[in-house]
Amino acid sequence: MKLKDKVVIVTGATSGIGEACALVFGKEGAKVVITGRNEHKLALSSQLLKDNGVDFLAVLADAGSEVDNKRMAEEALKAFGRIDILINNAGISMRALFEDLDLEVFRRVMDTNFWGTVYATKYCLPAIIEAKGSVIGISSINGFRGTPARTAYSASKYAMNGFFESLRTEVMHEGVHVMVAAPGFTASNIRNNALTAHGETQGASPRDEGKMMTAYEVAEEILKATLRRKRDLVLTVQGKMAVFLNKWIPGIMDGMVFREMAKEKDSPFK
Repeated sequence: MKLKDKVVIVTGATSGIGEACALVFGKEGAKVVITGRNEHKLALSSQLLKDNGVDFLAVLADAGSEVDNKRMAEEALKAFGRIDILINNAGISMRALFEDLDLEVFRRVMDTNFWGTVYATKYCLPAIIEAKGSVIGISSINGFRGTPARTAYSASKYAMNGFFESLRTEVMHEGVHVMVAAPGFTASNIRNNALTAHGETQGASPRDEGKMMTAYEVAEEILKATLRRKRDLVLTVQGKMAVFLNKWIPGIMDGMVFREMAKEKDSPFK
């Protein structure tokens, strides 16, 4: 197995892409450390890994907490003695016009998506440098093209992309691989759990999840890109087109993106 005895940390691994990455990397022989802030969901993900013969450690941790991230790294090193790959996956979304959005919701999104990535990377990086390993950021197409009603989410992903671009350049001569993965629309719980203007959970996805890549398919692409030590991974034809067109015709893309988002179920533009 290609990752036999390597140690992989996956933050926010109790559903969606994170849980799928834990399973896919674990099946390749890695020892997996998973985190989540919900004890019940963490137990369910742990059982899934156990049923599939994955050697794992579950750490109850909030991605937005610096203290929890430091403890996560310490517990991983105590259990397995090394950290080879960190997959910064933990994230939450939101859906509301900025005009209506409570700033506390904006802070919650940034705390989890951006600061959670910074904290985890900070405390895992010394071990990853020693192992000449990988730091992976699960970003989004929103990290290359912002969308209306997702101001906080887009800002957090742009911040993540900039952070990793700078970090990559710092560690490029130390044998460390830094990759930004930008899935397109993926069938997962992130839209169901998206925060509304005042912080409530949205509850239902406004998009047709049946036409999207599955979380498991995304995880397999992330695995292949990690093994190849790719710099960037942009998934789906729609995602690749959005990144390309936004670079060359950003003004036209403003109108195209607005019209696409306005077609969503219960769009705030209606």
